[in-house]
Amino acid sequence: MFAAASFLVSVPVFVQAPLVRQLPLLSLVMTLLWVGLGLRLLKRTETKIWGDLLLGFSWSWLAGSIYWGWLRWEPLIHLPVEAIGLPFAVWGLWRGWGMVGNLFYLGSLFGTALTDVYFYLTDLIPHWRQVMQVDPALATPIFQSAIAQVQTPWGISWAVVLIGTLLVVGLWSLGKGQLQWWAFSGAVLSTILVDSLFWVAASLA
Repeated sequence: MFAAASFLVSVPVFVQAPLVRQLPLLSLVMTLLWVGLGLRLLKRTETKIWGDLLLGFSWSWLAGSIYWGWLRWEPLIHLPVEAIGLPFAVWGLWRGWGMVGNLFYLGSLFGTALTDVYFYLTDLIPHWRQVMQVDPALATPIFQSAIAQVQTPWGISWAVVLIGTLLVVGLWSLGKGQLQWWAFSGAVLSTILVDSLFWVAASLA
């Protein structure tokens, strides 16, 4: 469960990102595929937890399709769009339904929220806007400027706080020893991997 949750946060980021830039409508429609597959798996006892997880993942996929497909030029609305499934996840947890998928989605949203907060604290939002408005081939100077800002004492200090928070929350939930919390932990801790890969990619740009 932990590995599956980590996979669903980490790998699709690099699959969905290029897809949604070129074919945003296809990415959006694929949400129905994940929902349909999740519901099908949910009906069978032996695959129920995987269907549950996939339904939680479908919220993240839907939000990613909407934001990165049509709204990526405005970072201020990134988190609100990513939280599109929040009311449903909270309702599901309150009703005791879809515990694995809902906690996976909340873990993914938590990691996204912390990453966005870091962008605000280190004043990387202008760089975000610039990268989304220029041709990818011309984005190298923007990435270099952003990396220089991250490597300041202020940027490094907040990076340590971000990683520390993700580790504490992720390891705490992992220690609870329940499938739904392993899904939450996998989503939270894999945020460190995703953010690190983006940092490496920007550094090599």
